[in-house]
Amino acid sequence: MIAGVLIALGAAACYEVSYVLQALEARNEPAEHGLRFALLWQLAKNPRWAAATAGTVGGAALQIWALSRAPVTVIQPTLAAGLLALPLLARFVLKERLTPREFAGIGAIVGGVSVVAAFGPTHVGREDASVGVYLVLAVLWAVMLSPFVLRGRDMPAQLAVLGAACGDAAAALGLKLAADKLHADEVGLAIVWAAVGAASGAFALTAEMTALQRLRAPRIAPVVVAFQVLVPVAIGLGLLGDSWRHTPGGGVLLTFAVVVVVAGAALLSASRTVEEALGVEPQDHLGGARQPGE
Repeated sequence: MIAGVLIALGAAACYEVSYVLQALEARNEPAEHGLRFALLWQLAKNPRWAAATAGTVGGAALQIWALSRAPVTVIQPTLAAGLLALPLLARFVLKERLTPREFAGIGAIVGGVSVVAAFGPTHVGREDASVGVYLVLAVLWAVMLSPFVLRGRDMPAQLAVLGAACGDAAAALGLKLAADKLHADEVGLAIVWAAVGAASGAFALTAEMTALQRLRAPRIAPVVVAFQVLVPVAIGLGLLGDSWRHTPGGGVLLTFAVVVVVAGAALLSASRTVEEALGVEPQDHLGGARQPGE
């Protein structure tokens, strides 16, 4: 399982570096491409954004590998550790002073992930997708697609954030099932589930890049990170055969650790120190004055 955790940390690093580069480039795109795959097409022509997306693909490959070695209930919280790259970049590269709130976020993520890695289950649940899994996927996809169906100038930007969050959760579920099928040497089904994960990720990425045109990152990342961690963990425990029954406190310790990780991620992703250091400012592309605090 330790190997799985280490691989997941590599995936987290790929994801986070890619996210920063993608966010920087997305804000330079015109509003009319929002919630359209034309946005991704235009961004794909940008060498820096394309390189960042290649990093995301590499992160997904590492995530599948990690999920073949350790339970999804361990891997998903570990991926949140990628957020540590942002304050460390601000502190040691850009010489920004971190706030007590940011140090608290760092401590929460490091502590929570350490507990999950140390006391998490070693058994990887490999239950076949049940009706419950398909229902959860259907709900996630319905929410994910809603901003695309309702796109327009009057659509709340927060709906794009929610769509991105559900898309990322669906992508994690698809990659988990792809890893299980690869472990069972069912390559065809593994490709199908990987395609589900990739499609979910593409919709999520489009929605998130659109949201980044209108909102500051602190209003986006906490929601996305919470869904990325909590939804796959809940599905793993409830539907895919993972169990915390034989962990300390019958799962109480791990539940607390996961909540701490999500809280730490929310603190860090809501930090303006990193955002301002990187010069990531949302342009008012889509109409309407930006309100204080947005």
